Amino acid sequence: MKQKRNSSKRVKRVSKKETTQTTPSTDVRLNKYIANSGVCSRREADKLIEEGEIKVNGNVITEMGFKVKPNDTVYYKGKKLIPENNVYLLLNKPKDFITTTDDPENRRTVMDLIKTACKERIYPVGRLDRNTTGLLLFTNDGELAKKLAHPSHKVRKIYKVDLDKNITKEHFIQIQEGLTLDDGVAMVDNLAMIDGNRSQLGIEIHIGRNRIVRRIFEHLGYEVVKLDRVMYGPLDKLNLPRGKWRMLTEKEVIKLKHMN
Repeated sequence: MKQKRNSSKRVKRVSKKETTQTTPSTDVRLNKYIANSGVCSRREADKLIEEGEIKVNGNVITEMGFKVKPNDTVYYKGKKLIPENNVYLLLNKPKDFITTTDDPENRRTVMDLIKTACKERIYPVGRLDRNTTGLLLFTNDGELAKKLAHPSHKVRKIYKVDLDKNITKEHFIQIQEGLTLDDGVAMVDNLAMIDGNRSQLGIEIHIGRNRIVRRIFEHLGYEVVKLDRVMYGPLDKLNLPRGKWRMLTEKEVIKLKHMN
C-alpha cells in the first residue's frame, strides 16, 4: 500500500512539472505588454523600461526583453496596467463632430458615435476637422497608430472636394506643381476633376498637416464647401453609410501593418 501511495505522489509531481513547463508559452515581453495596455508604442515602452519607469510585482525592471508571466502585476506611475485586445475600427464621420476623445465645451465628439462599439479604450488616428466628413480610423494599437501618423510612411489619403466656384486651369496646374504655404511647400500626389466638373475635384495627398486640403484651395481664393475623405491608406467607404462604423477585417489590418 505504501508503494502505491508513493507511486501516486510521483505521478502528481510529474504532472505539476509538465504544467509548469507549458507556462512560458503564455509569457509576454514587457514592452509588448505595455503597448497592449494602450500606454504607448513598443519602442516608447523600451524607453520607459530603460528609464526605470516600470515596476513588475513591486520591483523596478530595466532589463530589455524581460517577460511578464500571467500572474505578474505591472505598474506605470503607480497605475496597474491591464493589456487589451487590439481593436481596429473604421468610422464614416459626419459633419459637426469634433475629432477628440474629450471636449471641455461638451460639444459632440467622434467618440459619441462609437461608444457602443467595444469595451476597449480606442482613440482616433489623426483627425478630421469639424466640417470634414469621411473615413476616420480608431485603434488602441499604439504602435500602428504612431506608424500611420508618421510622415515617412506616406499614408495615402484621397478627398472629394466641392468648391464654391470653378477652378481655373492656372490654379489647377499650380496645385499639381506644389504650393508654398506659410508652413512650407504643399505637394499633392494627384489632382483630377470629377466627371469634368471644375468645381468638384478629387485630390490625393499624403502629407498630414493641419487643414492642409482646405488651406491649399483657400490660398488661391476658393472656399471649400464640402470636404470628404473617401480613402485612407488601403481603406475605403464601400458599404459604410455616413455616421456608421465597422471593424476592420483581418486582411485590412495586415495591409495597414505592412504598408511601406
